[in-house]
Amino acid sequence: MSGTAGARPLAECAGVTRTFGSFTAVDRVDLAVQPGEIVGLLGANGAGKTTLLRILLGLLPVSAGRVALFGEPPSRDTRRRIGYVPQGLGLYDDLTAAENLRFAAAVFGAAGPGVTGPGVTGPGAAGLPPGYAGTPVGRLPLGLQRRVAFTQALAHQPDLLILDEPTSGVDPLGRARLWETISEAAAGGAGVLVTTHYMEEAAECGRLVIMADGRVVAEGTVPEIIGDARVTVVQAASWAGAFGALEESGFQVSLAGRTLRVPGAPPETVRRALGNGAAASGATRVFAAPATLEERFFELAVPAAQAGASR
Repeated sequence: MSGTAGARPLAECAGVTRTFGSFTAVDRVDLAVQPGEIVGLLGANGAGKTTLLRILLGLLPVSAGRVALFGEPPSRDTRRRIGYVPQGLGLYDDLTAAENLRFAAAVFGAAGPGVTGPGVTGPGAAGLPPGYAGTPVGRLPLGLQRRVAFTQALAHQPDLLILDEPTSGVDPLGRARLWETISEAAAGGAGVLVTTHYMEEAAECGRLVIMADGRVVAEGTVPEIIGDARVTVVQAASWAGAFGALEESGFQVSLAGRTLRVPGAPPETVRRALGNGAAASGATRVFAAPATLEERFFELAVPAAQAGASR
């Protein structure tokens, strides 16, 4: 989804840097989230995504740069307009789903779905199946816990959703349902900033921001991110032999059907790694093909992260 043209960003970072001693976790990051827009924040572990979210929430101060929420610095007032789902979900394990939701409603001064009434015995809080609404959250399956966390984050009708890997560990059907909820919130005008490791979820975002080593290394729509990037495809009579030869040469290789895909390396380099005529590895054809989003992400994020680690 695209944001409203000309609207003031709901969340904005300008040259934001955060250091911890000599370590730079976030390095001169620019980012904006518009109303009605879903922005995907991607990066390998340690790229700086969660630190950036904590800065936006006002939980960490910046070392340099500027942060604005709804046009002003992060504060208790701006926090009331945000729905947040952290990696740890932010629920009280010893409270039931209904009790968690009632507690959140009292904090935000709002009554959301599933939070009214002294007891929930039907489908109940967060649309849980019968018999689960009165169960302590810590005893619920992870997919149901995440459903409760989403309901809690949305109960006060926030203008901005900040979601840190909200579907991690959830089965595909559960993930699809949670993404329906995200899309509905954006369709209602809320801005969404979401981190994910699932490339199929990243494709649901209107715009992507890719981080590596604390920096933004790419930004744009999926087609803009992929651009004219290519990967090398290897067709081999014995894919296992070709796979082993490329892996020994230090290439990152993936198996797609009975072909191998090698991002970040041109065909001539791959041919040399396979040996003269590629006979030893059984390769029959080596050629370039359009990259997928996952392959482009790997090409952008991993080399940058490796370069940062070697500094």
